[in-house]
Amino acid sequence: MTSAVLKKQHTPLQFGYINLLKAVAAQLIVLHHLAFYGPMADYVRPVFPDLIGWLGDSARIAVQVFLVIGGFLAAKSLSPAGLPSHASPLGAIWHRYTKLAPPFIAATLVAAAASALASRWMVHDSISEPATLAQLAAHAVLLHGVLDYPSLSAGAWYVAIDFQLYAALVLLLWLAGVLVGKHVVRWLMPLLVAVGITMSLLHFNLDAEWDSWAPYFFGSYGLGLMAWWGSDPARKPGAITLIMLAALLPALAGLVLEFRSRIALALLVASVLFVCGRIRTASDGNGWAAINKLGKISYSVFLIHFPVCLLVNAGFTRFVDPEPELQMLGMLLAWSSSLLAGAAFHRWVELPLSRAVQFLSDKIDTRDWLKPDSGRAGVVTLR
Repeated sequence: MTSAVLKKQHTPLQFGYINLLKAVAAQLIVLHHLAFYGPMADYVRPVFPDLIGWLGDSARIAVQVFLVIGGFLAAKSLSPAGLPSHASPLGAIWHRYTKLAPPFIAATLVAAAASALASRWMVHDSISEPATLAQLAAHAVLLHGVLDYPSLSAGAWYVAIDFQLYAALVLLLWLAGVLVGKHVVRWLMPLLVAVGITMSLLHFNLDAEWDSWAPYFFGSYGLGLMAWWGSDPARKPGAITLIMLAALLPALAGLVLEFRSRIALALLVASVLFVCGRIRTASDGNGWAAINKLGKISYSVFLIHFPVCLLVNAGFTRFVDPEPELQMLGMLLAWSSSLLAGAAFHRWVELPLSRAVQFLSDKIDTRDWLKPDSGRAGVVTLR
């Protein structure tokens, strides 16, 4: 058998439909920030008022795609069968932090430098004040929203919320595992998550005062969790029906109480993941290869696009005539540059930092943190 055949057989299969959702959502978020933060979009708006208006307003709900997918993949890695577990909670939380925070910190420093440079070329609300050490420290520990520090980059709130949601799930699994001990209780976690979805959508998500905390977003995240557990082929049809009803009914009740397009989108994405989320698509073919690549670099694009867009905005404000056609070219340049910068950031920053932090974590052996039984197998596998 040739090496080429062996290589093809060992090509990992990916969740192609998830990568497709992530790729589309990432592009919409970049375009939303381009339209919302201007000033290039302000010059283009008279020519395409509806498009710029939609991108600057409604496109922001694309972040719901990442919240639902985050829950879906967290269920896959932490509790594939939906069973309570209390293995290494602090170790799992630490590993999640080391995955999210190092590239986020690097991108935050880039954003601070980009604001300083952009301030030389234009005056605009999108430019942050010079960062303080306390502000940078709050970003580093993912508490900038909770401590009410201004974000240094658009979308910085999401990284902190993702970490909060993941940590909350880990602790919920741990506490539920302590409660049931060695008993196998397959319904407990879906029930607890259903209660969390209900409380989130009927209370917390209706109060903007909670938008720096996980409960505000748990409705969308929980729908992703239930989509994974509900699509488990090992479950009986009756159990699958109950799980999906436990997710669907609170979501519908929340929409009846107060319609929110973001929640409607979250419900739609969860339904797509329930149907398609476990379909593995080979990374063969140019189309899927491009989709998988865009999905793989989506976090890096999310992190680095704002400073790129800010600098392009500043450059076109300072050096290019304010003609709609020229400013539209600037928006296209900022969009394409964000993708290229995201690919470079993924390769040269995100991956090396991940490997370095993983090496240090293995040396410290965080897997033994708070493990109730040192001889017990079952280390949490993170995505």
